[in-house]
Amino acid sequence: MLEQDIKKVLVSHEEITAAAEKLGQQLTKDYQEKNPIFVGILKGSVPFMAELIKHIDTHIELDFMLVSSYHGGTASSGVINIIKDINQDIAGRDVLFIEDIIDTGQTLKNLRDLFKERKAASVKIATLLDKPEGRVVEIDADYTCFTIPNEFVVGYGLDYDEKYRNLPYVGILKEEVYTK
Repeated sequence: MLEQDIKKVLVSHEEITAAAEKLGQQLTKDYQEKNPIFVGILKGSVPFMAELIKHIDTHIELDFMLVSSYHGGTASSGVINIIKDINQDIAGRDVLFIEDIIDTGQTLKNLRDLFKERKAASVKIATLLDKPEGRVVEIDADYTCFTIPNEFVVGYGLDYDEKYRNLPYVGILKEEVYTK
C-alpha cells in the first residue's frame, strides 16, 4: 500500500544494512576505549541507530533528544525546539549525534554548538543521508552513509506528516502526495 506513493527507491534496505555495518566497524575503531554517548535524534534516527549499533564492538552509551524543526511540512522552518533533552551531563564526554538526514543543517549546527557550550570533549555527527543541496548553514557530518539529491525522501525513519517511517528503504515521495 505505501509503495504506491513512492516515485523511486533511492537506497535499498540491503544498501543501508551494508553501510551501517561498514560505519559500525569505523566507529568501533574511532571510539575504542572512549565510552562515547551516542545521541539519537528522535524520531527519524531510530531505525538507522538500531541497525548501526549492532555493528559496534566497543562500549557505548545511548541517549535521545526530540528536536523539531519541520512542524509537519516538507521543509525545515529554521526554528529549533528541544522537546526532550538528554538525561546526563556530557561535560568531558565524547558525543556522537546519530541522525537520519542532514538537509538544511540548522538542527545539527544548533545542537553541536549547544553541546560544545556544555563542554563535551568532542561532538561529531553520523548521518544515514546527507542532502548538501539543501544546506543553509555551514555544517558537515563526520560520518555519512549516502549523499542524496535534493528530493523529498521518506522511509527508514524519515517521514512526511508522521507517515512512511516504517518503509524498509529510503524512497522519493511522489510530489502529488504532499502537494494535495
